[in-house]
Amino acid sequence: MVKPRPPRPTVQFVDTYCELYRDLFVEVRAYESFKYLQLGLISELKRKSLPAIAKVVGLKNGQGLHHFISQSPWQACDLEKRRLEIIVALLEGREIMVIIDETGDKKKGEKTDYVKRQYIGNLGKIEKGIVSVNAYGYCEGMTFPLKFKIFKPKERLKEGDKYQTKPELGAELVKEIQEMGFNSHLAPRKVDMRSDA
Repeated sequence: MVKPRPPRPTVQFVDTYCELYRDLFVEVRAYESFKYLQLGLISELKRKSLPAIAKVVGLKNGQGLHHFISQSPWQACDLEKRRLEIIVALLEGREIMVIIDETGDKKKGEKTDYVKRQYIGNLGKIEKGIVSVNAYGYCEGMTFPLKFKIFKPKERLKEGDKYQTKPELGAELVKEIQEMGFNSHLAPRKVDMRSDA
């Protein structure tokens, strides 16, 4: 059997972080693409498209990154589970405040699932777009993403989808976070994140 080549290095702290996920990727190219995406996501790019990320990390084009997203034999749920396990371990039992929020993105077309004219909270108005309900953790002055769920409007449900309100999605997120082993409490309705008060 031929031994696979070692993955190409990127930036040391990205490589160190990504090493925690290495076993989730069978192919070295898929693992490299995972590292390139992490690097692109923390870059100063305004628009984090695959072609833009490819360019900023020194790839000829975004085709390899697109293949990684659409064809590679990895599961997003495995990455999410690993990421949350890492966070639980790093917290070492410290309590976090769970913040539930919704955010939306304005969309022009109809091709993206669950796009509809709806209230987009971060825009403060009704627009055609997609909305997600997000759970963040807050601990010792640091806010970090935990989980999210896409809000699926009744009119855009696909076969097998179940309609859930945004509060129902938020409650489901809280339950899932508690089941992961986080020592947590829910944030009050309004939180000033600019101070620890």
